[in-house]
Amino acid sequence: MDFGLVLQTDPPASAVVELMRRAERNGFGYGWTFDSAVLWQEPFVIYSQILARTERLIVGPMVTNPGTRTWEVTASTFATLNEMYGNRTVCGIGRGDSALRVAGRKPNTLARLGEAIDAIRDLAEGREAVVDGSPMRIPWIEDGRLPVWMAAYGPKALALAGQKADGFILQLADPFLTEWMVKAVRTAAAEAGRDPDAVTVCVAAPAYIGDDLAHAREQCRWFGGMVGNHVADLVSRYGEHSGAVPESLTAYIKERHGYDYAHHGRSGNPDTAFVPDEIVDRFCLLGPAEAHIEKLERLRALGVDQFAVYAMHDAKERTLDAYGERVIPALTG
Repeated sequence: MDFGLVLQTDPPASAVVELMRRAERNGFGYGWTFDSAVLWQEPFVIYSQILARTERLIVGPMVTNPGTRTWEVTASTFATLNEMYGNRTVCGIGRGDSALRVAGRKPNTLARLGEAIDAIRDLAEGREAVVDGSPMRIPWIEDGRLPVWMAAYGPKALALAGQKADGFILQLADPFLTEWMVKAVRTAAAEAGRDPDAVTVCVAAPAYIGDDLAHAREQCRWFGGMVGNHVADLVSRYGEHSGAVPESLTAYIKERHGYDYAHHGRSGNPDTAFVPDEIVDRFCLLGPAEAHIEKLERLRALGVDQFAVYAMHDAKERTLDAYGERVIPALTG
């Protein structure tokens, strides 16, 4: 199993770079960041510094979207980093949540997301692609490589990930939901004539090492609210009892009343009081290292290839070091 670190690009950018360097020293192979231009600093600028100051770390957004930047700009940016640092990027992409909604725009349709996945990958790897009806190719790219991993929850999005993406990003660590969603992605891949085992599966969720479970829950409760934004979209689209999405995912948002993106991804987010302890425990990894190892072994048995640690809490360094000392060796040995 691979491991990644997910951070927000809060200033100072130097702190983000140093945490990524610490992650690499502890055995992490991937460095991910949020990508919301209004809320945080520009990640692609910071990626250049992370790549320059690490040796092996692969970097990318968790996640970008097809609407913030034009597709040729996104592809050229990745390709430039790859030319400078040797194909050490990955494009995590989704319909768009905070990046678009904070700017007053709606998330992209799945149809447009599917077109963007193909176009960004083709352009970044030097092939011709059609962007908004115009064929184009970036002529200076040679030997470029850009895996595109798609974030998804609902049935149609999971199917699209299986049909087109090189990897699937699931932003929660509940084994039951992981099994259901991984199966949906792999089934769609097989039906599209692809090798289902070739789709990398990445589970991303907060991980907090410590013995004070109540404190850990409060530090990570924000995550249930973030996931709840996507769940609310699913309920709006499919209905609460449609059967299209497991009720173990949708039931907990009944007491949700709006969401202020000013607190997005922050511990102590006042808009996430509706998230019960059960959801925090199911969606996150909390407690001593042994509890993390046990849950990760279950996820690995379900086909998870990478676990990406959301470190938006007051124990970033302690958690990274504990993963390096205890957790990662247990899952990679």
